[in-house]
Amino acid sequence: MSLIVQKFGGTSVKSIARIKNVARVVERAAARNPVVAVVSAMGDTTDYLFKLAWQVGGKPNRRELDALLATGEQIATALVAMALSDRGLQAVSMTGNQLGIITESVHTSARIVDIKTERIRRYLDDGYIVVAAGFQGTTPEGDTTTLGRGGSDTTAVALAAALEASICDIYTDVSGVYTADPNVVHTARVLKEISYEEMLEMARVGASVLHPRAVELARKHRLPLRVRNTFDPDHEGTVLKGADQMEIQRPVSGVTLDRNQARLAILKVPDRPGVAGEVFGALAERRISVDMIIQAFHEDRSVNDITFVVKREDLAPAKESLTAVAARLCAEGVLADEDVAKVSIVGAALMDQPGVAASMFSALGRAGINIKMISTSEIRISCAVSDSEAERAVRIVHDLFHLGETDS
Repeated sequence: MSLIVQKFGGTSVKSIARIKNVARVVERAAARNPVVAVVSAMGDTTDYLFKLAWQVGGKPNRRELDALLATGEQIATALVAMALSDRGLQAVSMTGNQLGIITESVHTSARIVDIKTERIRRYLDDGYIVVAAGFQGTTPEGDTTTLGRGGSDTTAVALAAALEASICDIYTDVSGVYTADPNVVHTARVLKEISYEEMLEMARVGASVLHPRAVELARKHRLPLRVRNTFDPDHEGTVLKGADQMEIQRPVSGVTLDRNQARLAILKVPDRPGVAGEVFGALAERRISVDMIIQAFHEDRSVNDITFVVKREDLAPAKESLTAVAARLCAEGVLADEDVAKVSIVGAALMDQPGVAASMFSALGRAGINIKMISTSEIRISCAVSDSEAERAVRIVHDLFHLGETDS
């Protein structure tokens, strides 16, 4: 029988009642297939542990912080294994170290470099359900590491690939990947399938259902990945697969909203080689990512304005760095704008539909919504609008492309 990997997020194991529900979901799968269940920490446990670390005093040592944060998943996995045992099933909980997940020697944001599966396979061969701790691994020296944002999703996909699982099911509190955030667009619907490429773009521009690292890993290994609802286990959810395996029917698959945005501009910087490198190098030194870069020239062509978008929490350090650069370059100054949100459409067939961008921008214009900036890729079109207009913009675009209608 083919192996299934299931991953359950923090909301799925937030309470003992929910842990017992997870045990029922795992039991159903285990009746037909060997199962590895990857589990996140309960609810807001990781945030709570992080706050404890800071309350001790000063900035916590990163090695000790990882040792602390990893306990959240260890508690949840032990409880899930107990719940399965209570249902008469053989189950064993395993930490990242016991799973053989080897990572870089980088604390709080390590990447997996190898998985030694011998111990997991022995338990599976003996008929056990393996309950695996997500979000963590170990260095070659034996120190505990954590994988950073999206770590449990990444653990699940990496284990599924290493164990040659038939599918990896990511269980969460929604029924799949929606055409838009259903809290913003009431007509949003669950997609039956979506390509890895589309999901990567959606994850990068606001969709939070899957982390890009996990999607990229699934794409690399051509692993079928499915998003399902822990509280509605009969729902088929959304399957991720390669674009070449899909019959593309729509130029647009979904629309996303990212309100965690801010805009910066450095004005009248000299138009000479190396200036852009100095501007963005200063931001890179502070690990600040940028997007939607526009360089506008002036009439005398000796200076340019450079405008770009950053995450809102990066605005203060980015402005500080940019102000220092402006002084060195004798630029006119720096402007900041927090009234920014990013609205994006994503579709694998966008590149073959040249009228899509014009339709989107025209619809927003008719609604009186001003577009501040634009950026594109082969399968994505993003525009920055005022944060106060963002949700209305998403609804207009969703209706424009009839995303609430089922495919015939």
